[in-house]
Amino acid sequence: MYITNERKGWVSNMKKSYYLYKGGRLQRKDNSLEIAYKDGSKKSIPVENVDDIYIMTEFDLNTSLLNFISQYGISIHFFNHYGFYTGTYYPKENLVSGKLLIEQVKHYIDNNKRLNIAKEFIKSASYNIYRNLNYYNNRGKSLDDYIKEIEYLRKQIDFCKDVQELMGIEGNIRKTYYNSWQNIINQKIEFEKRVRNPPDNAINSLISYTNTLVYTRVLSEIYKTQLNPTISYLHEPSERRFSLCLDIAEIFKPIIADRLIFSMLNKKQITENDFEKSLNFIYIKEEKRKEITREMDLRLQTTIKHKKLNREVSYEYLIRLEVYKLIKSFIEGQEYEGFKMWW
Repeated sequence: MYITNERKGWVSNMKKSYYLYKGGRLQRKDNSLEIAYKDGSKKSIPVENVDDIYIMTEFDLNTSLLNFISQYGISIHFFNHYGFYTGTYYPKENLVSGKLLIEQVKHYIDNNKRLNIAKEFIKSASYNIYRNLNYYNNRGKSLDDYIKEIEYLRKQIDFCKDVQELMGIEGNIRKTYYNSWQNIINQKIEFEKRVRNPPDNAINSLISYTNTLVYTRVLSEIYKTQLNPTISYLHEPSERRFSLCLDIAEIFKPIIADRLIFSMLNKKQITENDFEKSLNFIYIKEEKRKEITREMDLRLQTTIKHKKLNREVSYEYLIRLEVYKLIKSFIEGQEYEGFKMWW
C-alpha cells in the first residue's frame, strides 16, 4: 500500500474548500470575496482560490455575491446550527452537453442499462465495505461472521431483476455492516440501527455528518463536468435533491467517511462528551464538527498510488475520476465499472 499526505508537497495555488463557522456577512469586495464578521473583523479571500464554500452558521448574502461567485462556478453548501445539511446553491451550469444529457436520459429510461449501472454502484460500495471489514478483521476484531454474510449478499446482486430488489439487497448489506460496528469501535457507544432524520444517537449523528461531507464533495466534482446531477440510476430521481450525487457517494462513503469515523473514535478523538441532545435528536458540538471537517479535508487530500495511472492521486481526485468514468461510459458505450479499493 502506498499512502502519503499530499499536503506535504501540495501546490500552493490549488483551489480549496472554505468553511465558515463565525456569523457575519459574505460579500463581494472588488474582485475578491470578503467575510465581514459580526465582531467587526474582516477577511479577504481571492476568488480564484475557492473551490466551494461551506456555511456552517447564520450568514448574510446578497445577489451581487451570488452573481459574482456564479461566474467562477463556486457552489455554497448550507448547514444549520446543529450541523445538519440544508441545501446547496448550485450556480448555473457553464459546462453543458446536449449529447451527454440525451445519453444520461437514455441510460435511465432503458431498464437494463439503468439496472446495470445501479448494480455497479452497489457492487463497488459493498466491496469497499467488505474491504473495511477485512482491514479490521486482520487487526484482531472478530468480524468473520459479518464478512461471510456480506460475501453471501454480494453474490445476490447479479440476480436482482430491478432496482427496487437491488435496493433491498443494499439495505441488508448496510444492516449487516452497521451491526459489525460494535466490534470495530473501541468505545461503548449505543448504536442499534441506522436512523437518519433526525439522528437519534452519537454514531448516527457522525454518519449523517460525514456522509453529507462526502455528498457535497461529489456534487462539487460533478459541477466541474457536463453531467446532470439530477439524473440517477440507483436512487430515484427527485425534484428536491441531486440524486446522482447519492449514487456516486455510495462508493466513497466506506472509504472516506466510515474509515474516518472508525479512526477518530478508536483514537478517542471523539467521545460521547462531544455530542448534545436536543428534543428528539443528537448533534455534534460545533468545536468537534470543526475538527471532523479538518480531518475530512486531510483525508480527501491523502494520496494513493493509482494502479492504472501509475502516479499518486488524492481521494478527492478519485471521485473526479469516477465522474469522468461514468461520462465515458455514456458517450463511448463502454460498460461502467465502479471504483473498488485495492489497499
